[in-house]
Amino acid sequence: MKIITDSVTGFKDANIPYTLLSKNSNTKSLAIMLPGLGYTAQGPLFHYSTGVFLNKNADVLHINYQYNTAFYESFTNEEIDEALKRDVRNVIDTVLSAHTYSVFYLIGKSLGTIALASELGRTAFFDAKVIWLTPLLNREDVFGSIVKSKKRGLCMIGDKDPYYKEDRFQQLKDNPILNSVLIPEANHSLELDGDPVGSVDILKAVIAKIEAF
Repeated sequence: MKIITDSVTGFKDANIPYTLLSKNSNTKSLAIMLPGLGYTAQGPLFHYSTGVFLNKNADVLHINYQYNTAFYESFTNEEIDEALKRDVRNVIDTVLSAHTYSVFYLIGKSLGTIALASELGRTAFFDAKVIWLTPLLNREDVFGSIVKSKKRGLCMIGDKDPYYKEDRFQQLKDNPILNSVLIPEANHSLELDGDPVGSVDILKAVIAKIEAF
């Protein structure tokens, strides 16, 4: 396993760390993981998804932004949005300038789905496969990107997630190349409140769907 840990200069000169993991130096595939605000790339959904894509001989890129630190306390929501989009773009530009990939998987959770929606216009991502985990369906940019997407996609959200919107989820199901999965009783972490064993069962089912995707 080769692990590259580095950083780029982001919005307002913030330091944005990233990690690139590789099992196969000849791979042409890259999985880009965009975590949430408090749900990092070390969270179980990303930890096990990383294993899935490494087993597919894809490199895995973790973009490790941290917008809940003191540096960002004075930022407005609009500035956080701008920071997120610019920081993610800078990291991806840096990695793509040093490696040659032709197959892409994009995986975003929660806050990360804002950056995911922003990045889908890249020419390099024309044929990318996209995984939306607990997307922010209340946001027009995120919802619009999912419902209109022409890229093969997988979307998973729980019906106890505060960002779940029944009417919008039903519209997602009308997209023929998007597999939209609603998980009963699951919260924003795709877990069951007060039920750790049941939460593990959900995690297993979610990772199995990602592996089959």
